[in-house]
Amino acid sequence: MTGEDPGPLIRLYGLTGGRGRPQGETFDLVAIVTTVQGAYEPSDLIPEHRAVLSVCRRPTPVADVAAHLRLPLNITRVILGDLRREGLITIERPRPIAQTIDERIYREVLHGLRSL
Repeated sequence: MTGEDPGPLIRLYGLTGGRGRPQGETFDLVAIVTTVQGAYEPSDLIPEHRAVLSVCRRPTPVADVAAHLRLPLNITRVILGDLRREGLITIERPRPIAQTIDERIYREVLHGLRSL
């Protein structure tokens, strides 16, 4: 050994148990992470898990969670996958813009129906 600090790689490896990908269904950068209502924060969770539970009390994109944790995206995804597997968070894909309808459109349709 050279006595040099091995840097953050050892720590990152420890956070994920050597995994580079989350288990279960895949999710992307814009997927929305939300802490499950009533989810508890067990004392055996690592600080990063507790930080995710705190940050995601409000719906938060995966990219923002990674930025908050100051961790690489693949490590963040593994952490999120673990929390999802434990039932502590939900991860939902955002709806495509084409599927979101403005309230104004609903009002126009309703007005058109009433005028018939």
